[in-house]
Amino acid sequence: MAGRIEDYALIGDGSTAALVGRDGSIDWLCMPRFDAAALFASLLGTEEHGFWKLAPAAEGAQHSWRYRTGSLVLETTHKTHEGEVRVTDFMPVGDGSHVIRLVEGVRGRMAMRMELAVRFDYGSAVPWVSRSELGDLRAISGPHKVVLRTNAPMRGSTHQTTISEFTVYKGDAVRFVLSYGASHEEDPPPIEPRRWLADTNRFWRDWSSRCTLETPWDDILRRSLLTLKALIYRPTGGIVAAPTTSLPEELGGVRNWDYRFCWLRDSTFTLLALMDSGYIEEARAWRDWLTRAVAGNPEQAHILYGIAGERLLPEIELDWLPGYEGSKPVRVGNAAIAQFQLDVYGELFDALFQARARGMAEDREGLRVGQALIKHLETVWREPDEGIWEVRGGRRHFVHSKVMAWVAFDRAIRSVEMMDDAGLRPSEPPLAHWKAIRDEIHAEVCEKGFDRELNSFVQSYGSKALDASLLLIAHMGFLPQDDPRVVGTVAAVERHLMRDGFILRYETEGQTTDGLPGNEGAFLPCSFWYADNLIGLGRCQEAHALIERLIGVCNDLGLVAEEYDVREKRLVGNFPQAFTHVALVNTILNYSRAIGPATERGSGADHSESRAGESVAAQ
Repeated sequence: MAGRIEDYALIGDGSTAALVGRDGSIDWLCMPRFDAAALFASLLGTEEHGFWKLAPAAEGAQHSWRYRTGSLVLETTHKTHEGEVRVTDFMPVGDGSHVIRLVEGVRGRMAMRMELAVRFDYGSAVPWVSRSELGDLRAISGPHKVVLRTNAPMRGSTHQTTISEFTVYKGDAVRFVLSYGASHEEDPPPIEPRRWLADTNRFWRDWSSRCTLETPWDDILRRSLLTLKALIYRPTGGIVAAPTTSLPEELGGVRNWDYRFCWLRDSTFTLLALMDSGYIEEARAWRDWLTRAVAGNPEQAHILYGIAGERLLPEIELDWLPGYEGSKPVRVGNAAIAQFQLDVYGELFDALFQARARGMAEDREGLRVGQALIKHLETVWREPDEGIWEVRGGRRHFVHSKVMAWVAFDRAIRSVEMMDDAGLRPSEPPLAHWKAIRDEIHAEVCEKGFDRELNSFVQSYGSKALDASLLLIAHMGFLPQDDPRVVGTVAAVERHLMRDGFILRYETEGQTTDGLPGNEGAFLPCSFWYADNLIGLGRCQEAHALIERLIGVCNDLGLVAEEYDVREKRLVGNFPQAFTHVALVNTILNYSRAIGPATERGSGADHSESRAGESVAAQ
């Protein structure tokens, strides 16, 4: 049985990643890419679906683990009265081809046991296992092959697994190297673990040392940035939302989704987190990925894409996997790719604007793509959509979606004005037309999206429901942070959506507006957005307490999932979640600057429309 979500560590190489359990078992690994079929999938099932465990042979050992400082190299220490060993797990930065596990004797002696069960295609395919001329273990199924090289003895078992039992004395070193390759090609060449350990550790430490920020939470900030770096697909710059699929939003429930793709929703938040932390190269690669992904017919723009920009991501269910703690179905692919969401236009234009405002060089092709998208948005912004949360209960006029449509026109206008100042305007854009649409959207949202009885903006036109995405209204510069309607909305979200100090996205209990049964945990990025609003309102002491509470649900390695189950006191949802780590970084930076995100992200916004909205709301 898989461990608790918080009982896993992440190792990765810039192409894929593995989850290593506190018990020494790798229960999730896709090779050679994040979105490839898993060869260890016991995270979503049982040991029959693939795992690789390396741990003391006897029960009762004491365990502790840590990442090397500034690195993604994981060290686990096992202690008994007889001895102590250290297991080092890492993946050399490269092409998703190797996982290395080193066992070193620190004190006395300890009997160890390695057990390997490779199960390709998400646990459904037992491979043909053989030995090479050199004694290496080779496992093949269809197009896939892995080779295990070690200096420890190995034997097969009746359970179609490979076992190694050995004793480690002080000063001993035992290595295990698992290498992936195509079955029709020669075996992957052997690699030298010690050299790759030094190179890998140096890579991560050099990268993390570039972050020179000083905040009250530097350790967790850097760990979050390292986690984000590990979730970047190096060949393209795309950032996966998480390296996992179908970790449930409710234990035993059906809200289980594949997050091994790139969401436009995350674009500006991610870009700001990277740029404001000093990682311009990664931010530029993400910006370039965005413009390549959405290039083409504007009517065919999607809300999410594959890590190389793929558009065909059909959602299927893997009925042979019982799911994490019985949470079925297990899904791969994501049907939300076919949804229509207005908010992604605002996110895209805001990301491009923020990059430009922070001095990133212009992307001429990106400008042309943006012009085509804004022209399309002129005709579709009035339509209902599925909203930021990808509801499956039908399209509605979501307030956040309309606000983000306003953002798209606002940032397009401001970008042109910025380019005018620099003498870079590519053509004659219809600024007056865009400003008229921006004003129209603003007036409509203030009239139809604000409920005077609740003194709050609402989830959708005509609704009484609250939605945590409304916390972004001030972030985007749509209204000032101290506008009475924004203050009222923050208060309403606290009254209706806060559970034990954490914020829900929206009410799921007793309502079916998202088209799904069951409930979900508190959505951690939304809880950080609430902290941002507290900062913007000058309630910094409350914000500090909330940030401490949110950091407190990270595991002892500084990793965090998408949601938190306040009843079970457990992390739920895919893990580790980029969106949560991005929100953590941005909120810590907001707090450290002692200014709210409305000042930072929405700075320079023309609030003449805000004043017009106030007159509408007052009527």
